[in-house]
Amino acid sequence: MNYTFDTICAIATPLSKGGIGVIRVSGENAIEIVQKIFTKKIIPKVINHGWIIDNGEKIDEVIVLPFIAPHSYTGENVAEIQTHGSPVVINHILNMILDKGARLAQRGEFTKRAFLNHKMDLSQAEAVLDLINAKTQKSANSAAGSLCGLLKIKTEEIKSKISSILGKIIASLDFPQDVAEVDYEEIITEVQGAIDEINDILKNAKMHNILRQGIKIAVAGRPNAGKSSLFNTLLNLKRAIVTEIEGTTRDTITETLEINGISATLIDTAGIRDKSPDKVENIGIEQSKAAIEEADIVLCLYDGQIGICEADEKIFNLAQDKKRIIVRTKCDLCNNQTKNNEISISSKTKEGIEELKKAIYEEISDLNPTQSEFLTNQRQQYCLKKSLEALENALNGAKNNELQDLISIDLKASITCLGEISGEVITEDILNDIFMNFCIGK
Repeated sequence: MNYTFDTICAIATPLSKGGIGVIRVSGENAIEIVQKIFTKKIIPKVINHGWIIDNGEKIDEVIVLPFIAPHSYTGENVAEIQTHGSPVVINHILNMILDKGARLAQRGEFTKRAFLNHKMDLSQAEAVLDLINAKTQKSANSAAGSLCGLLKIKTEEIKSKISSILGKIIASLDFPQDVAEVDYEEIITEVQGAIDEINDILKNAKMHNILRQGIKIAVAGRPNAGKSSLFNTLLNLKRAIVTEIEGTTRDTITETLEINGISATLIDTAGIRDKSPDKVENIGIEQSKAAIEEADIVLCLYDGQIGICEADEKIFNLAQDKKRIIVRTKCDLCNNQTKNNEISISSKTKEGIEELKKAIYEEISDLNPTQSEFLTNQRQQYCLKKSLEALENALNGAKNNELQDLISIDLKASITCLGEISGEVITEDILNDIFMNFCIGK
Protein backbone atom coordinates (compact mmCIF):
# COMPACT_ATOMS: atom_id res chain seq x y z
CA MET A 1 0.00 0.00 0.00
CA ASN A 2 1.40 3.39 -1.03
CA TYR A 3 0.33 6.54 0.77
CA THR A 4 0.88 10.24 0.13
CA PHE A 5 0.68 12.17 3.35
CA ASP A 6 -0.57 15.73 2.91
CA THR A 7 -1.22 18.05 5.85
CA ILE A 8 -4.44 17.41 7.75
CA CYS A 9 -6.24 19.21 10.55
CA ALA A 10 -9.21 18.69 12.85
CA ILE A 11 -10.74 19.79 16.12
CA ALA A 12 -9.53 17.29 18.73
CA THR A 13 -11.87 18.24 21.59
CA PRO A 14 -15.68 18.12 21.82
CA LEU A 15 -17.15 21.12 20.03
CA SER A 16 -18.97 22.76 22.94
CA LYS A 17 -18.36 25.54 25.42
CA GLY A 18 -15.47 24.73 27.73
CA GLY A 19 -12.21 25.83 29.25
CA ILE A 20 -10.09 25.01 26.21
CA GLY A 21 -10.38 23.66 22.71
CA VAL A 22 -7.64 21.85 20.80
CA ILE A 23 -6.99 21.91 17.06
CA ARG A 24 -4.52 19.33 15.78
CA VAL A 25 -2.53 19.78 12.56
CA SER A 26 -0.32 16.97 11.19
CA GLY A 27 1.85 16.64 8.11
CA GLU A 28 5.06 17.93 6.59
CA ASN A 29 3.76 21.52 6.44
CA ALA A 30 1.87 21.51 9.75
CA ILE A 31 4.09 23.94 11.63
CA GLU A 32 4.61 26.14 8.56
CA ILE A 33 0.84 26.49 8.08
CA VAL A 34 0.17 27.36 11.73
CA GLN A 35 3.03 29.86 11.64
CA LYS A 36 1.12 31.82 8.97
CA ILE A 37 -1.66 32.66 11.44
CA PHE A 38 0.41 32.93 14.67
CA THR A 39 1.99 36.16 15.88
CA LYS A 40 5.27 34.76 17.19
CA LYS A 41 8.03 32.55 15.79
CA ILE A 42 7.13 28.93 16.64
CA ILE A 43 10.07 27.37 18.46
CA PRO A 44 10.32 23.55 18.68
CA LYS A 45 10.32 21.91 22.13
CA VAL A 46 8.85 25.09 23.62
CA ILE A 47 5.33 26.07 24.72
CA ASN A 48 4.61 28.98 22.37
CA HIS A 49 2.23 31.64 23.67
CA GLY A 50 0.73 34.26 21.37
CA TRP A 51 -2.24 35.30 19.28
CA ILE A 52 -4.02 33.92 16.24
CA ILE A 53 -4.34 36.74 13.70
CA ASP A 54 -6.74 36.94 10.76
CA ASN A 55 -5.98 39.83 8.40
CA GLY A 56 -4.51 41.83 11.26
CA GLU A 57 -7.43 41.12 13.60
CA LYS A 58 -6.76 39.27 16.84
CA ILE A 59 -8.93 36.14 17.02
CA ASP A 60 -7.79 34.41 20.21
CA GLU A 61 -4.90 34.21 22.63
CA VAL A 62 -3.58 30.65 22.32
CA ILE A 63 -0.79 28.20 23.07
CA VAL A 64 0.91 26.38 20.19
CA LEU A 65 2.69 23.09 20.89
CA PRO A 66 4.99 21.98 18.04
CA PHE A 67 6.19 18.38 17.69
CA ILE A 68 8.93 17.62 15.18
CA ALA A 69 8.81 14.31 13.27
CA PRO A 70 9.19 11.54 14.25
CA HIS A 71 8.63 12.62 17.86
CA SER A 72 4.86 13.06 17.70
CA TYR A 73 1.67 11.02 17.94
CA THR A 74 1.45 10.56 14.18
CA GLY A 75 5.20 10.37 13.55
CA GLU A 76 4.92 13.53 11.43
CA ASN A 77 5.36 17.23 12.13
CA VAL A 78 2.46 18.16 14.39
CA ALA A 79 1.19 21.47 15.75
CA GLU A 80 -1.51 21.55 18.41
CA ILE A 81 -3.28 24.83 19.07
CA GLN A 82 -4.92 25.26 22.48
CA THR A 83 -7.64 27.90 22.24
CA HIS A 84 -10.33 29.13 24.58
CA GLY A 85 -13.25 26.72 24.38
CA SER A 86 -15.61 28.75 22.23
CA PRO A 87 -17.09 26.77 19.31
CA VAL A 88 -17.22 29.98 17.26
CA VAL A 89 -13.53 30.72 17.82
CA ILE A 90 -12.42 27.12 17.30
CA ASN A 91 -14.28 26.84 13.99
CA HIS A 92 -12.89 30.20 12.85
CA ILE A 93 -9.30 29.07 13.49
CA LEU A 94 -9.94 25.70 11.83
CA ASN A 95 -11.21 27.44 8.70
CA MET A 96 -8.13 29.66 8.68
CA ILE A 97 -5.89 26.58 8.75
CA LEU A 98 -7.87 25.04 5.89
CA ASP A 99 -7.46 28.27 3.90
CA LYS A 100 -3.69 28.10 4.41
CA GLY A 101 -3.38 24.70 2.72
CA ALA A 102 -4.37 21.93 5.12
CA ARG A 103 -7.36 19.67 4.55
CA LEU A 104 -9.89 18.34 7.02
CA ALA A 105 -8.85 14.98 8.46
CA GLN A 106 -10.95 11.90 7.91
CA ARG A 107 -12.23 9.79 10.80
CA GLY A 108 -9.32 8.28 12.73
CA GLU A 109 -6.78 9.62 10.25
CA PHE A 110 -4.33 10.83 12.91
CA THR A 111 -4.22 7.37 14.50
CA LYS A 112 -4.13 5.73 11.07
CA ARG A 113 -1.03 7.75 10.26
CA ALA A 114 0.48 6.75 13.60
CA PHE A 115 0.00 3.11 12.55
CA LEU A 116 1.32 3.62 9.02
CA ASN A 117 4.34 5.50 10.40
CA HIS A 118 5.05 2.61 12.81
CA LYS A 119 4.31 4.58 15.98
CA MET A 120 1.99 1.76 17.06
CA ASP A 121 0.73 -1.54 15.72
CA LEU A 122 -2.87 -2.12 14.66
CA SER A 123 -3.95 -3.70 17.96
CA GLN A 124 -2.67 -0.62 19.79
CA ALA A 125 -4.49 1.66 17.36
CA GLU A 126 -7.72 -0.22 18.04
CA ALA A 127 -7.01 0.07 21.77
CA VAL A 128 -7.08 3.87 21.41
CA LEU A 129 -10.74 3.61 20.39
CA ASP A 130 -11.49 1.14 23.19
CA LEU A 131 -9.95 3.54 25.71
CA ILE A 132 -11.97 6.48 24.37
CA ASN A 133 -15.18 4.42 24.47
CA ALA A 134 -14.50 2.79 27.86
CA LYS A 135 -17.63 2.86 30.00
CA THR A 136 -16.02 1.83 33.30
CA GLN A 137 -12.61 1.96 34.98
CA LYS A 138 -12.23 -1.78 34.55
CA SER A 139 -12.72 -1.58 30.78
CA ALA A 140 -10.40 1.46 30.63
CA ASN A 141 -7.67 -0.47 32.46
CA SER A 142 -7.91 -3.40 30.07
CA ALA A 143 -7.89 -1.07 27.05
CA ALA A 144 -4.80 0.64 28.45
CA GLY A 145 -3.14 -2.77 28.65
CA SER A 146 -3.71 -3.26 24.93
CA LEU A 147 -2.49 0.27 24.24
CA CYS A 148 0.70 -0.55 26.14
CA GLY A 149 1.22 -3.42 23.71
CA LEU A 150 0.35 -6.39 25.95
CA LEU A 151 -1.73 -8.09 23.23
CA LYS A 152 1.05 -7.42 20.74
CA ILE A 153 3.64 -8.94 23.09
CA LYS A 154 1.50 -12.03 23.67
CA THR A 155 0.84 -12.67 19.98
CA GLU A 156 4.52 -12.07 19.15
CA GLU A 157 5.48 -14.72 21.72
CA ILE A 158 3.12 -17.22 20.10
CA LYS A 159 4.34 -16.32 16.61
CA SER A 160 7.94 -16.80 17.74
CA LYS A 161 7.22 -20.32 18.97
CA ILE A 162 5.44 -21.27 15.75
CA SER A 163 8.19 -19.67 13.64
CA SER A 164 10.84 -21.61 15.54
CA ILE A 165 9.39 -25.04 14.76
CA LEU A 166 8.51 -23.89 11.23
CA GLY A 167 12.12 -22.82 10.69
CA LYS A 168 13.36 -26.25 11.70
CA ILE A 169 10.93 -27.95 9.32
CA ILE A 170 11.90 -25.69 6.40
CA ALA A 171 15.61 -26.21 7.09
CA SER A 172 15.18 -29.99 7.01
CA LEU A 173 13.18 -29.73 3.77
CA ASP A 174 15.66 -27.40 2.06
CA PHE A 175 18.81 -29.16 3.26
CA PRO A 176 17.84 -32.82 3.76
CA GLN A 177 21.46 -34.01 3.57
CA ASP A 178 22.63 -31.64 6.31
CA VAL A 179 19.59 -31.24 8.57
CA ALA A 180 17.68 -34.17 10.04
CA GLU A 181 13.90 -34.31 9.77
CA VAL A 182 12.18 -32.76 12.77
CA ASP A 183 10.82 -35.32 15.20
CA TYR A 184 7.02 -35.43 15.03
CA GLU A 185 6.76 -35.45 18.81
CA GLU A 186 8.62 -32.13 18.93
CA ILE A 187 6.18 -30.67 16.39
CA ILE A 188 3.22 -31.94 18.42
CA THR A 189 4.61 -30.47 21.65
CA GLU A 190 5.36 -27.03 20.19
CA VAL A 191 2.11 -26.74 18.24
CA GLN A 192 0.04 -27.87 21.21
CA GLY A 193 1.75 -25.22 23.33
CA ALA A 194 0.78 -22.51 20.84
CA ILE A 195 -2.79 -23.85 20.71
CA ASP A 196 -3.03 -23.68 24.51
CA GLU A 197 -1.82 -20.07 24.56
CA ILE A 198 -4.33 -18.95 21.94
CA ASN A 199 -7.11 -20.76 23.80
CA ASP A 200 -6.09 -18.90 26.96
CA ILE A 201 -6.73 -15.61 25.15
CA LEU A 202 -9.96 -16.75 23.51
CA LYS A 203 -11.48 -18.06 26.72
CA ASN A 204 -11.52 -14.43 27.89
CA ALA A 205 -13.25 -13.29 24.69
CA LYS A 206 -16.76 -13.16 26.16
CA MET A 207 -15.59 -11.06 29.08
CA HIS A 208 -13.64 -8.83 26.69
CA ASN A 209 -16.84 -8.20 24.73
CA ILE A 210 -18.72 -7.45 27.94
CA LEU A 211 -16.03 -5.01 29.09
CA ARG A 212 -16.12 -3.26 25.72
CA GLN A 213 -19.87 -3.26 25.07
CA GLY A 214 -21.47 -3.73 28.49
CA ILE A 215 -24.48 -5.95 29.17
CA LYS A 216 -28.25 -5.64 28.98
CA ILE A 217 -30.38 -6.42 32.02
CA ALA A 218 -34.16 -6.64 31.56
CA VAL A 219 -36.49 -6.20 34.53
CA ALA A 220 -39.52 -8.35 33.71
CA GLY A 221 -42.72 -9.42 35.41
CA ARG A 222 -46.49 -9.04 35.59
CA PRO A 223 -48.10 -5.60 36.04
CA ASN A 224 -47.52 -4.18 39.53
CA ALA A 225 -44.80 -6.72 40.36
CA GLY A 226 -42.50 -3.86 41.42
CA LYS A 227 -40.44 -3.56 38.26
CA SER A 228 -40.32 0.23 38.04
CA SER A 229 -39.68 0.54 41.78
CA LEU A 230 -36.69 -1.80 41.49
CA PHE A 231 -35.55 0.02 38.34
CA ASN A 232 -35.52 3.33 40.25
CA THR A 233 -33.84 1.77 43.28
CA LEU A 234 -30.99 0.25 41.27
CA LEU A 235 -30.44 3.59 39.55
CA ASN A 236 -30.86 5.50 42.82
CA LEU A 237 -33.15 7.99 41.10
CA LYS A 238 -36.83 8.37 40.21
CA ARG A 239 -36.60 7.59 36.51
CA ALA A 240 -39.75 5.51 35.99
CA ILE A 241 -43.27 6.48 37.11
CA VAL A 242 -44.56 4.27 39.92
CA THR A 243 -48.29 3.98 40.73
CA GLU A 244 -50.68 1.32 41.97
CA ILE A 245 -52.45 1.33 38.59
CA GLU A 246 -51.75 -1.75 36.49
CA GLY A 247 -50.09 -1.00 33.16
CA THR A 248 -48.54 2.32 34.23
CA THR A 249 -45.37 1.51 32.28
CA ARG A 250 -46.40 1.35 28.62
CA ASP A 251 -42.95 1.48 27.04
CA THR A 252 -39.48 0.15 27.73
CA ILE A 253 -37.22 2.60 29.59
CA THR A 254 -33.43 2.26 29.54
CA GLU A 255 -30.70 3.72 31.72
CA THR A 256 -27.04 2.87 32.29
CA LEU A 257 -25.46 1.92 35.59
CA GLU A 258 -22.21 0.32 36.69
CA ILE A 259 -22.06 -2.96 38.61
CA ASN A 260 -18.60 -3.86 39.94
CA GLY A 261 -16.81 -2.31 37.00
CA ILE A 262 -19.23 -3.60 34.34
CA SER A 263 -21.39 -1.18 32.37
CA ALA A 264 -25.01 -2.36 32.33
CA THR A 265 -28.00 -1.08 30.39
CA LEU A 266 -30.99 -1.56 32.68
CA ILE A 267 -34.32 -2.00 30.88
CA ASP A 268 -37.62 -1.40 32.67
CA THR A 269 -40.28 -3.29 30.74
CA ALA A 270 -44.05 -3.01 30.58
CA GLY A 271 -45.91 -5.54 32.71
CA ILE A 272 -46.64 -8.72 30.78
CA ARG A 273 -50.12 -10.24 30.81
CA ASP A 274 -52.09 -12.34 28.35
CA LYS A 275 -54.43 -9.66 27.07
CA SER A 276 -55.12 -6.01 27.71
CA PRO A 277 -58.03 -3.91 26.46
CA ASP A 278 -55.51 -1.13 25.87
CA LYS A 279 -53.91 -1.24 22.40
CA VAL A 280 -50.93 0.87 23.54
CA GLU A 281 -50.27 -1.43 26.50
CA ASN A 282 -50.31 -4.46 24.18
CA ILE A 283 -47.60 -2.84 22.06
CA GLY A 284 -45.58 -2.30 25.24
CA ILE A 285 -46.01 -5.98 26.16
CA GLU A 286 -44.57 -7.03 22.80
CA GLN A 287 -41.64 -4.67 23.36
CA SER A 288 -41.12 -6.27 26.77
CA LYS A 289 -40.88 -9.72 25.22
CA ALA A 290 -38.37 -8.39 22.69
CA ALA A 291 -36.32 -6.83 25.51
CA ILE A 292 -36.18 -10.19 27.29
CA GLU A 293 -35.01 -11.84 24.08
CA GLU A 294 -32.18 -9.31 23.64
CA ALA A 295 -31.09 -9.20 27.30
CA ASP A 296 -28.01 -10.92 28.69
CA ILE A 297 -29.58 -11.22 32.14
CA VAL A 298 -33.28 -11.15 33.05
CA LEU A 299 -34.56 -10.21 36.49
CA CYS A 300 -37.83 -12.15 36.76
CA LEU A 301 -39.97 -10.40 39.36
CA TYR A 302 -43.06 -11.64 41.15
CA ASP A 303 -45.16 -10.02 43.87
CA GLY A 304 -44.16 -11.60 47.18
CA GLN A 305 -47.56 -10.84 48.69
CA ILE A 306 -49.31 -12.92 46.03
CA GLY A 307 -46.74 -15.62 45.35
CA ILE A 308 -45.86 -17.26 42.05
CA CYS A 309 -48.86 -17.92 39.82
CA GLU A 310 -49.25 -19.44 36.36
CA ALA A 311 -48.83 -16.03 34.69
CA ASP A 312 -45.49 -15.57 36.49
CA GLU A 313 -44.33 -19.00 35.33
CA LYS A 314 -45.08 -18.05 31.72
CA ILE A 315 -42.91 -14.96 32.06
CA PHE A 316 -40.11 -16.96 33.71
CA ASN A 317 -40.25 -19.39 30.78
CA LEU A 318 -39.64 -16.53 28.34
CA ALA A 319 -36.22 -16.23 29.95
CA GLN A 320 -35.49 -19.92 30.42
CA ASP A 321 -32.61 -19.85 27.93
CA LYS A 322 -31.13 -16.73 29.52
CA LYS A 323 -29.18 -16.05 32.64
CA ARG A 324 -32.05 -15.22 34.95
CA ILE A 325 -32.55 -14.29 38.57
CA ILE A 326 -35.91 -14.89 40.27
CA VAL A 327 -36.73 -11.89 42.47
CA ARG A 328 -39.46 -11.82 45.11
CA THR A 329 -40.52 -8.21 45.59
CA LYS A 330 -42.22 -6.37 48.49
CA CYS A 331 -40.56 -8.66 51.03
CA ASP A 332 -41.17 -6.05 53.75
CA LEU A 333 -44.87 -6.91 53.45
CA CYS A 334 -44.41 -10.71 53.38
CA ASN A 335 -44.24 -13.33 56.10
CA ASN A 336 -43.51 -16.39 53.92
CA GLN A 337 -39.95 -17.71 53.55
CA THR A 338 -37.71 -17.04 50.56
CA LYS A 339 -36.98 -20.05 48.36
CA ASN A 340 -33.39 -21.15 47.78
CA ASN A 341 -33.32 -20.17 44.11
CA GLU A 342 -34.63 -16.63 44.52
CA ILE A 343 -33.73 -13.31 46.11
CA SER A 344 -36.13 -11.31 48.25
CA ILE A 345 -36.00 -7.54 47.96
CA SER A 346 -37.86 -4.46 49.07
CA SER A 347 -37.44 -1.35 46.95
CA LYS A 348 -38.98 0.62 49.81
CA THR A 349 -36.61 -0.47 52.61
CA LYS A 350 -33.69 -1.41 50.28
CA GLU A 351 -33.58 -4.87 51.86
CA GLY A 352 -31.91 -7.42 49.55
CA ILE A 353 -30.75 -4.84 46.98
CA GLU A 354 -27.03 -5.38 47.63
CA GLU A 355 -27.59 -9.14 47.52
CA LEU A 356 -29.29 -8.74 44.15
CA LYS A 357 -26.40 -6.64 42.79
CA LYS A 358 -23.98 -9.32 43.96
CA ALA A 359 -26.07 -12.02 42.23
CA ILE A 360 -26.06 -10.01 38.98
CA TYR A 361 -22.28 -9.65 39.12
CA GLU A 362 -21.87 -13.37 39.82
CA GLU A 363 -23.91 -14.13 36.70
CA ILE A 364 -21.56 -11.89 34.72
CA SER A 365 -18.46 -13.34 36.36
CA ASP A 366 -19.51 -16.88 35.45
CA LEU A 367 -18.43 -15.98 31.93
CA ASN A 368 -14.91 -15.39 33.20
CA PRO A 369 -13.92 -14.80 36.84
CA THR A 370 -10.56 -13.14 36.10
CA GLN A 371 -9.62 -9.60 35.13
CA SER A 372 -7.92 -9.51 31.74
CA GLU A 373 -4.73 -7.49 31.25
CA PHE A 374 -5.84 -6.50 27.76
CA LEU A 375 -8.90 -6.45 25.51
CA THR A 376 -9.55 -8.23 22.24
CA ASN A 377 -12.18 -7.12 19.78
CA GLN A 378 -14.18 -9.21 17.32
CA ARG A 379 -11.69 -8.70 14.48
CA GLN A 380 -8.79 -9.82 16.65
CA GLN A 381 -10.78 -12.77 17.99
CA TYR A 382 -11.55 -13.82 14.42
CA CYS A 383 -7.83 -13.73 13.57
CA LEU A 384 -7.03 -15.80 16.66
CA LYS A 385 -9.67 -18.38 15.74
CA LYS A 386 -8.34 -18.66 12.18
CA SER A 387 -4.81 -19.06 13.53
CA LEU A 388 -6.05 -21.70 15.95
CA GLU A 389 -7.81 -23.56 13.14
CA ALA A 390 -4.58 -23.70 11.12
CA LEU A 391 -2.62 -24.91 14.16
CA GLU A 392 -5.14 -27.66 14.83
CA ASN A 393 -4.75 -28.80 11.22
CA ALA A 394 -0.98 -28.85 11.70
CA LEU A 395 -1.35 -30.77 14.96
CA ASN A 396 -3.55 -33.41 13.34
CA GLY A 397 -1.07 -33.68 10.50
CA ALA A 398 1.81 -34.24 12.90
CA LYS A 399 -0.14 -36.86 14.85
CA ASN A 400 -0.82 -38.70 11.57
CA ASN A 401 2.81 -38.40 10.41
CA GLU A 402 1.82 -36.42 7.32
CA LEU A 403 4.46 -34.90 5.04
CA GLN A 404 6.12 -32.05 6.89
CA ASP A 405 5.92 -29.69 3.93
CA LEU A 406 2.11 -29.95 4.24
CA ILE A 407 2.34 -29.25 7.97
CA SER A 408 4.48 -26.20 7.22
CA ILE A 409 1.69 -24.74 5.07
CA ASP A 410 -0.68 -24.73 8.05
CA LEU A 411 2.00 -23.25 10.31
CA LYS A 412 2.59 -20.43 7.82
CA ALA A 413 -1.16 -19.79 7.66
CA SER A 414 -1.31 -19.58 11.44
CA ILE A 415 1.52 -17.02 11.52
CA THR A 416 -0.20 -14.97 8.81
CA CYS A 417 -3.43 -14.83 10.83
CA LEU A 418 -1.54 -13.67 13.92
CA GLY A 419 0.17 -11.04 11.78
CA GLU A 420 -3.23 -9.62 10.88
CA ILE A 421 -3.78 -8.73 14.54
CA SER A 422 -0.79 -6.37 14.62
CA GLY A 423 -1.32 -5.18 11.06
CA GLU A 424 1.73 -6.85 9.50
CA VAL A 425 -0.71 -8.36 7.03
CA ILE A 426 -3.60 -6.03 6.27
CA THR A 427 -5.80 -4.76 3.43
CA GLU A 428 -6.94 -1.22 2.72
CA ASP A 429 -10.60 -2.21 3.20
CA ILE A 430 -9.93 -3.55 6.70
CA LEU A 431 -7.96 -0.42 7.60
CA ASN A 432 -10.80 1.80 6.44
CA ASP A 433 -13.36 -0.24 8.39
CA ILE A 434 -11.31 0.08 11.58
CA PHE A 435 -10.60 3.80 11.44
CA MET A 436 -14.09 4.80 10.30
CA ASN A 437 -15.20 4.02 13.87
CA PHE A 438 -12.98 6.82 15.22
CA CYS A 439 -13.96 10.46 15.60
CA ILE A 440 -12.51 12.98 13.15
CA GLY A 441 -10.05 14.54 15.63
CA LYS A 442 -8.39 11.24 16.54
